[in-house]
Amino acid sequence: MGNNLSVFPQTQSILTTPRLTLRSLSENDAPAIQEALSDRAIADTMISFPFPYPPGAAADYIRRQQTAFEQGEAVTFGIELGNEQAEQKQIIGAIEIREIDREHLQAELSFWLAKNFWKQGYMSETLPPILQYAFLDLGLNRLYAYYMTRNPACGRLLRDYGFVQEGVLRQRVRKWGEFEDVVLMSILREEW
Repeated sequence: MGNNLSVFPQTQSILTTPRLTLRSLSENDAPAIQEALSDRAIADTMISFPFPYPPGAAADYIRRQQTAFEQGEAVTFGIELGNEQAEQKQIIGAIEIREIDREHLQAELSFWLAKNFWKQGYMSETLPPILQYAFLDLGLNRLYAYYMTRNPACGRLLRDYGFVQEGVLRQRVRKWGEFEDVVLMSILREEW
């Protein structure tokens, strides 16, 4: 029945796709992350990123993600444009398996992509190896994700990879002074 998360990985895996490398974040990624998350368009559809993105926040984000991995609470992959053979490499986003619940073998999936890289299929390329990692390597049984109802593209992406809507959390978050409805979706290992 897969891993029960009794032994969390000591080192983070590197996953590759035809155009991308998914790897742990490093301090060197802070400038690219700071620039991407300073774009209001990113903060607009993310539940937890502030705008304006404070100076130094990217370095803090990287440290928090590294600590969460060391404590077995999360795995964050930087999405790097350019596979292992590519000369030009650039961090363009991140995808997190977070809030890992070892007892119930579930976690939240969260992701963001720099605006210049939207609508180019990068998240569609990222999800298959991440789902495989979550279900096979981590041994999870359930992954869930949230998105604001006014971001239907996120819902379509999740549905394309087998996520099922569980419900709508009415006025779950407050963004730009307005309460927003949030959709909860999930996928089970048996559905994957």
